[in-house]
Amino acid sequence: MNMAMMRLRREDPRVVGSFRLHRRLGAGGMGVVYLGSDKKGQRVALKVIRPDLAEDQEFRSRFAREVSAARRIRGGCTARLVAADLDADRPWFATQYVPGPSLHDKVADEGPLGAADVAAVGAALSEGLVAVHEAGVVHRDLKPSNILLSPKGPRIIDFGIAWATGASTLTHVGTAVGSPGFLAPEQVRGAAVTPATDVFSLGATLAYASMGDSPFGHGSSEVMLYRVVHEEAQLHGVPDALAPLVRACLAKDPEERPSTLQLSLRLKEIAAREAQGLADVRPPAPRGAETERPTGRLADTYPERARRRQDGQGTPPPRGRGPAPRNSGSSPRRNNRSVPPSRGGGSSPAGTPSRSGPRPTPASRNTTRSGTGPRRPGPRTTGTGLRPANPRLLRQRLFVFVVVTLAVALGIALVQGCQGPG
Repeated sequence: MNMAMMRLRREDPRVVGSFRLHRRLGAGGMGVVYLGSDKKGQRVALKVIRPDLAEDQEFRSRFAREVSAARRIRGGCTARLVAADLDADRPWFATQYVPGPSLHDKVADEGPLGAADVAAVGAALSEGLVAVHEAGVVHRDLKPSNILLSPKGPRIIDFGIAWATGASTLTHVGTAVGSPGFLAPEQVRGAAVTPATDVFSLGATLAYASMGDSPFGHGSSEVMLYRVVHEEAQLHGVPDALAPLVRACLAKDPEERPSTLQLSLRLKEIAAREAQGLADVRPPAPRGAETERPTGRLADTYPERARRRQDGQGTPPPRGRGPAPRNSGSSPRRNNRSVPPSRGGGSSPAGTPSRSGPRPTPASRNTTRSGTGPRRPGPRTTGTGLRPANPRLLRQRLFVFVVVTLAVALGIALVQGCQGPG
C-alpha cells in the first residue's frame, strides 16, 4: 500500500465516526486509508472497508473477530488500535498514526540497507511479532510496505486485514490474498496458516531490505507464486552475516523455520556485532592532515631541520659564529658558499669566513648545499641547538635594570635625609 499523502477525492467521506478526515494515505485491496484526527487533535490512520466487502456477512463476522484480537495486541512495534465500528454501512477501524516512510519507500529511494540496519529492523519486527502471535493473531500480509520506519523504531501496520478475508488464504476465484513475492508456500496452497507463516514473510522482507528486490524476482502473480512454492530464494545480495538466517526463514516446510523468539535473539546478536564492526573499522586519517597539524615538537619550530630530515639529509651540524673547522688535505665543509671580500680590499681564503669582514650577504646564503637554487634561510642556532641571545636586547635590559636600581637607591637616601639622625 502506498502511504504517500494525497488530497481527498470528491467521493471520499469527510467525517467518519468522531474523526475528521484530512488526506488520503493510500488504498489497498480491502479499502482506503485516510489521515484523520479527533477533537483532541490526536492523529489516526483510519481505514474504511470497500462497499462490496461490506455487503458480505461472512466477511463482517470474521472482520469482527480480527478486530477483537487486535485489541489484545500489546507491544511497541505495532500501530495501536484506537477505535472501530463493525456495524456501520462500511465498517472501519482507526489505528495510531505512525509518521515516517515505509520500508519499501526507504529502500526504493535510498537503496538497500546495511547489514547492521537490516538486523536491527529485523530484531524489532521479530519482537513485535512475538506479542502479535501471543494475542492469537497472524498478520498474513507482512511486507515492506506494511512496515513503517518511525523515529522510535519500525512499526507493523494492517494487522488482521488479510486474515479477515477468509479462513483460507484463497479467495473464491482461486487467487491468493497478499503480495505474491512475500506469501508463504502454505498460503499459496490454501493450507492452514501459523506464526511460521509470518516468519516466512519476514525473511522475504529482510531479503528485500538487503538487496532492494524480492528474493523471488519479478513476473506475473502466477509466476511468482510458482517460484515461492517450487523454487529456492535468490539471496546473492544478502550480507554473509544474515544470509543463513534469512534462508532458514524461507524454508518451504513451516516446521523448519525458526520461531519469532529465536529470530529476535539471533538478530539482536548480529546487529550488535555488525555495529561493533563498523565502529572498529574506520578509514585512517590522511597523512597530509597529520603533517599540517601542529604537534609542539622541535620540527615545528625549525622548519628547515624538518625539511632536511624528510629529504634524508640528516641533521645538519651546528653552526657557530666562528670559522668552520677545516680538514687537512680536503676541501672546506661548505665548499659551495661564496664569501664576499673584506672592506679593506683584502680577501680571505676560499671557503673560510673572515672575522673582521662583513657577514655573508643574503644572496650568498640563499643557496642550497648542492648549489642548485635558492633556499629560504633558517634561524641561526648555537652549538647547543638553541637560539643565541640578542645583544641589543641584552643591552636594553641591562640599562633598564641599572636605571631602576639607581632610582630605588636615590629614593631611600631621600627618605633617610628627611628623617634626620635617630
